Amino acid sequence: MRHFLSFFWLVVLLTAAAPAQAPAAEAAISSESTTLPTLEELIQMIDKASADPQQQAPTPWSGPIRLVFLFTLLALLPSVLAMMTSFTRIAIVLGFVRRALGTQNIPPNTALLGLALFLTLFTMAPTFSKIHQEAILPYLSNQMELQQSTEIANAALKNFMLRQTRTSDLTVFVNMAKITPPAYAADLPLHIITPAFVISEFRTAFEIGCLMFIPFLLLDLVISSVLLSAGMMMLPPVMISLPFKLILFILVDGWGILAQGLSLSFK
Repeated sequence: MRHFLSFFWLVVLLTAAAPAQAPAAEAAISSESTTLPTLEELIQMIDKASADPQQQAPTPWSGPIRLVFLFTLLALLPSVLAMMTSFTRIAIVLGFVRRALGTQNIPPNTALLGLALFLTLFTMAPTFSKIHQEAILPYLSNQMELQQSTEIANAALKNFMLRQTRTSDLTVFVNMAKITPPAYAADLPLHIITPAFVISEFRTAFEIGCLMFIPFLLLDLVISSVLLSAGMMMLPPVMISLPFKLILFILVDGWGILAQGLSLSFK
């Protein structure tokens, strides 16, 4: 059943992305042909699929189907939000810091991911507050429909991601999608902005990680040179440099500087 559904969605997406009847349309695919289904359209499709063919009314199966759809979204939501927020950059940089210190599994993964999560909430607080005030509260008070609410939330996430995304990365995915570049980057669909944002976050995180590695690498080189000149070639330099790394990192308040630098690195 799962393979059938995957094949079905693949056929649907390929059909939606296919060109028109004329052969000349193969060279330039319009942006409308790559429009993805909205949340409201998916819900309407589920209602229609679970309706009685004769009465055109939802059957008792529509409730369980909605629950399956909801739980599927909830299962995918953490991964989606992690790639659309500041979590990616923060988690990668914290991993680089632990590797530069050479402390193996200290701090543990749970502690690093917890710190990355709360730093993500801190840096994303203005965006989440805007979504709450302009999209969630009006929808809960019946002042707007679900589609309008999701559009406002998507616009807020787009604005955050576009501020962190390089123009070159956006250009790459626009060219791969073969769509006409709009006048404003905010008019691009979310399935183009998101991978460009992720690639930009990877590049920024690796740049910060490399800069974090340099002072610790210099300390390793100094310790290795001292041990080599003293004739202690059998003594691992990491065993000697690790305490000095930790002392240096603590004296300069490394965790505080790191948290402040990561928070201020987002525009």
